Amino acid sequence: MSVPELIVETLPVGHMKCNCTILGDPVSRKAIVVDPGGDAEMLIERLLELDLQVERIIHTHAHLDHFLASGKMKEATGAKLALHRDDLFLWNMLEDQCRMFGIPFEKPPPPDQWLEHEEEIEVKGVQLKALHTPGHTPGSMCFLFEKQKLLIAGDTLFQGSIGRTDLWGGDYQKIEKSIQEKLYTLDEDTAVITGHGESTSIGHEMRSNSFVRA
Repeated sequence: MSVPELIVETLPVGHMKCNCTILGDPVSRKAIVVDPGGDAEMLIERLLELDLQVERIIHTHAHLDHFLASGKMKEATGAKLALHRDDLFLWNMLEDQCRMFGIPFEKPPPPDQWLEHEEEIEVKGVQLKALHTPGHTPGSMCFLFEKQKLLIAGDTLFQGSIGRTDLWGGDYQKIEKSIQEKLYTLDEDTAVITGHGESTSIGHEMRSNSFVRA
């Protein structure tokens, strides 16, 4: 995906092919990584190839497939981990999540920062706004890059679908409200990087998503 004035690269990682996105400033070479759900060594190697230094690792939510590599990434880069506080219980139950899906467990470090709704985050040229969009999980977040008209939606919004709400803390009414009030109110031209699968746009989902209509 081509986005002006940012290096943007999305890589499917881990057992469940979570979309991990690297966003870097071409001048400062500083970067933010969203949802490193696995394949830490590959991600670190790609950052070296791009000549980017990770300052922050931020999470759309705390299901195992979105943060399994966060500990190794933090150890290798020194970057701070950020999460919404309402998903701390999921972060702390990673071992139970891994057992449920038959995936090897590696104890994660605690998050360094709690994300807040409409919090502005900047890392030397990479600017975003955090949006609290509960429903898939209580602490689900989306990350809006307003200048680039880009949204990283995690598992809240997919191409033609939405995140499941039958796991720990999921709530269909809340995810419907989050999408209608916080995502469908964005510019229709906003590109959307989803948590899994193909990218889409706000306008396309407003018109064609059969789960949540505008």
